[in-house]
Amino acid sequence: MRRSTFIKQACLVGGGSLIWMPRARARCAGHHHPHHHHHWITPHVRPRPRPNQPVQVESIDVKGRIEDQVARTTMTLTMRNPGHQQQEGQVLLPVPQGAILKSFRLEGAQGKFEAEILPREEARRIYNEIVSRLKDPAILEFAGFGALKSSVFPVPANGVARLRLEYEELLPIDAGRIDYVLPRSESLESKSSWSIDVDWSLKGGIATAYSPSHELTPERRGSSVRVETSGKISPGSFRLSVLAKKKKQAVATFMSHPDETGKGGWYLCLMAPPERDMKAHTLKREVTLVLDRSGSMAGEKLDQARAAAMQVVEGLEGGDHFNLIVYNEAVSKFADSAVEVNRANILKARNFINGIRVSGGTNIHDALKTAVSQPPTKGTLPIVLFLTDGLPTIGETSEKRIRENILKHNHLSRRIFTFGVGLDVNTPLLSRLADDSRATASFVLPREKVELKVAQVFRRLSGPVLAKPSLIPIDNSGKHDATRIDDVVPHKLPDFFADGQVIVAGRYLGKKPVTFKLTGHDGDKERTFSFKFDPKRRRDPFVPRLWATRKIAVLTEALRDLGADSAMMGLTGDDIDRNDPRIKELVDEIVRLSTEHGILTEYTAFLARDGQAFRPQAMRREAAQAHYVEKALKLRSGAGSVNQDWNLSTQKSAAWANPTNRYLNNKLQEEEVDNVQQTADCTFYKKGDAWIDSRLINKAVDQGPVTEVEIGSDDFNKLVDRLVATGRQGCLNLGAGLEVVVDEICYRIR
Repeated sequence: MRRSTFIKQACLVGGGSLIWMPRARARCAGHHHPHHHHHWITPHVRPRPRPNQPVQVESIDVKGRIEDQVARTTMTLTMRNPGHQQQEGQVLLPVPQGAILKSFRLEGAQGKFEAEILPREEARRIYNEIVSRLKDPAILEFAGFGALKSSVFPVPANGVARLRLEYEELLPIDAGRIDYVLPRSESLESKSSWSIDVDWSLKGGIATAYSPSHELTPERRGSSVRVETSGKISPGSFRLSVLAKKKKQAVATFMSHPDETGKGGWYLCLMAPPERDMKAHTLKREVTLVLDRSGSMAGEKLDQARAAAMQVVEGLEGGDHFNLIVYNEAVSKFADSAVEVNRANILKARNFINGIRVSGGTNIHDALKTAVSQPPTKGTLPIVLFLTDGLPTIGETSEKRIRENILKHNHLSRRIFTFGVGLDVNTPLLSRLADDSRATASFVLPREKVELKVAQVFRRLSGPVLAKPSLIPIDNSGKHDATRIDDVVPHKLPDFFADGQVIVAGRYLGKKPVTFKLTGHDGDKERTFSFKFDPKRRRDPFVPRLWATRKIAVLTEALRDLGADSAMMGLTGDDIDRNDPRIKELVDEIVRLSTEHGILTEYTAFLARDGQAFRPQAMRREAAQAHYVEKALKLRSGAGSVNQDWNLSTQKSAAWANPTNRYLNNKLQEEEVDNVQQTADCTFYKKGDAWIDSRLINKAVDQGPVTEVEIGSDDFNKLVDRLVATGRQGCLNLGAGLEVVVDEICYRIR
């Protein structure tokens, strides 16, 4: 194995990126070596058999403890030496600029180990030196960071050693938002096992916590928040942001990224609601639980549905109201209208739930119509939890007409949270019923428990704070300014609940600051908040990808709706016209966005296989149309439909980068795409042994002659400078053969 491969693999370790140069001869612990070693290798690569194999990084354990803006990061690297002699080496570890080393030691070793943190300019000089000798640019992925540098000894033969270090940094604050970043490689080939545990406390309290880089569920505890993740962690630097609370105020922060023209770009708005004032009048809930009791619910499903119903009823708060509706071919109600939560009504509800028996068909239309047509409970947020395990078989069975009729009768805008149990449900119908009413759809997959899924959703609906929220840009006179913001997703905001967060993404035009107005009703009065967005403040390259993920989901749902039209007209998949202008227009835009941003779904994953992304645009569209017609339009139930709406639900609420394009296939198994790589705001597709910039595929730039640059040359160093200036140096982990567009010129690295 060539040494250049070793260097590339070193970069892939990311925050534990450790470059290891073994020295076979034994030394006294603590003796310091000069740093001009003749070669560099990494600890976690298994080369071909040789007299003494290099040390490998087995795992990286990170603990971040943050108080306000001061972060202390403790990192433990477990290294294994498969060789027959103890070894020594040099460490280079990327760390945030301005970090201060607090401790550094090799567990079990005696003596002093010298280490220092280099500023990014000095770290870059060392990176350049290594690259010029080994002809591999991957380490330059970390050119924008500082670096910890040291020599350590020993790692025992056929044994392990643990390197533990601790550094401290002052985190930046931006309009109430504080960001923590742990440098890690963006490469999909990174294989090291990670464990990351961050505990963050903030005086005055944390309004919300958010990670755009990784899928996390923050644990809230008073004025602190904790996140943990381990095992196979998605590549890329680990990022966590918190928003400070403001008394009785909603809070918001903006992240943005400019487009290539510099005349606009993408933005992401993260909002957290104001705290509930328990002494004042607060918005209460009217919850109607609608349960399917058709014959197919017999057995364990019914037991779980009963348990879910009891969890909901007993989880209601004082002042809430509730009702229970059960249905098969007929519809039965616990009460004519929602009743107040009190001990007597809860006891009656228990008896009603325990008395539910199964039989008959599935009259979805009349059950929903009964739920949304109830007399209103004044001053409450009306919520429907609708559960079914089957297709509509009694009464109105047309997917399109059911949706239209429920919209027509839902005068009070009741939120319809739907739950599809099993595979025999009309998933597009359940998804669109939820979307139409500011709610969400959930699907209980085989072997999942109904009561757990219902409880998970119901917990998020605790303590409504703002109902019917609206977020609009305004001009200096306070009127809606439609000229600055475009392509907003979601178009209709969900309600705000206590300890929740709402994310909105869109496109912005121009460079001047924009003022947004958030309005909503708190159960007593209309409330208004304002937030200012300055698009010139920073570059957040994950924002375009999150926006595009959500936009693709919206366009795909429009195609699913066309399938409802076809079903209503009695058309089968073979009868649907693939050249329908509506289908062509939607698929064209989806393919463009997918190719540009590297967002591949079950419909477009073919673009990453066998060079499909490099075929003519018409051929790509034709292949995509076939997938959409056969799946999105044709399938309305079964595993091949459940997985589609499960994926769409995930994409519509996308809050993290998902660099591996993970999705659920039609066998309800997770799949990932590894022939496409996102680095910063760029996407690269694999073609043979090369990685090609997606801007060349979509002809977003005029491709003239390709300019070749040799690794380590002056021209190469200038190219790296330009990549670092735009935060795109992460693409260098793709190695030689990379074709990247910089300043509208295509460069090939060799």
